[in-house]
Amino acid sequence: MPAYDAPVPKPLNISAVLWDFGGVILSSPFEAFNRYEASRGLPADLIRTVNATNPDSNAWALLERSDISPAEFDALFASESEALGHRVPGADVLALLSGDVRPQMVRALDTVIANGFLTACLTNNVVSTSEPENERQAQVRDIMARFHHVVESSKVGCRKPEPRFYEIACELLAVSPTECVFLDDLGINLKPAAAMGMRTIKVGDPSHALAELSAHVGLSFD
Repeated sequence: MPAYDAPVPKPLNISAVLWDFGGVILSSPFEAFNRYEASRGLPADLIRTVNATNPDSNAWALLERSDISPAEFDALFASESEALGHRVPGADVLALLSGDVRPQMVRALDTVIANGFLTACLTNNVVSTSEPENERQAQVRDIMARFHHVVESSKVGCRKPEPRFYEIACELLAVSPTECVFLDDLGINLKPAAAMGMRTIKVGDPSHALAELSAHVGLSFD
């Protein structure tokens, strides 16, 4: 963690910083989706279009709530994508989910923690496999261990953007939504958080996102 002399006073009544994982701490899986689509001559953003169709009850939603198995997801996603004109096996999509760690964001997380802010990771995810842990998975586990709490859709039975998901995070941290800043790369996930009173930051360029976070928490990030 970065060296510091004393915690910086928290401005603007902010006590907690909530972080999405994929697309924030890790690079966005959308980049891998687009590479896959281009390599197979599929329409750009096909996978995202499938995910956005019936978003509360489609294969993605069911898998992230652990309502179906990865094998069931494989078949159901293939069927959903075929209905849009191009069959894509769900197993292919799951293989694309691993993004690259963004060291800049990990350093920012460490700085936030070192200065006395509470943290939680709010992630829509799927049940992990029992395969032996590889180096990347160990790196992700190390980052996850930094957070005060981790809220995983596959474990709590709800997902972003369902309001209950954000309520769980606030309850675990014992804070109100108005005391929180939330970073996510998807606007659909930020809207309910903002409606609850959270300050929200849409993450595209990490440097721009951290400049916004700096304004909320009064810290400097490299």
